[in-house]
Amino acid sequence: MAVYQTNSEEETTACAAVFAKTLAAGCFVALDGELGAGKTAFVKGIARGLHVKENVVSPTFTILRVYESGRLPLYHYDAYRLAGEDGLLDVGFYDYAEGDGVCVCEWAERIKNALPKNHTRVAIRYIGEQAREIAIERVGECDCSG
Repeated sequence: MAVYQTNSEEETTACAAVFAKTLAAGCFVALDGELGAGKTAFVKGIARGLHVKENVVSPTFTILRVYESGRLPLYHYDAYRLAGEDGLLDVGFYDYAEGDGVCVCEWAERIKNALPKNHTRVAIRYIGEQAREIAIERVGECDCSG
């Protein structure tokens, strides 16, 4: 497990941009953290690292946003509003989870039983007013490192 500390949203985004360089097609990133911890900022950094040109926004109300302008497609899920794992089929989760791009899911703990066996878990937590701790851990045989 790798652990990083950031002291601003920009540092969180920059940390994720570096992490994105380790990602390949089929990688799944499960993001966990409290409301406002920086999950979407981390996804913006992944997008930056993948050279996505679109503006990345939270998919809280749409559940999924797809960005295809980068070196790999980025599939950005938000499981916050899902009523458990039952709604995943309706939003194409399993098609994208191990697809031809990078799949990132905010609030992944809400669907933990549906996560791919091999994935990277990113836990973001507050450690101060602006400070965050970002723990990146490979799960299973995931070859996407941090």
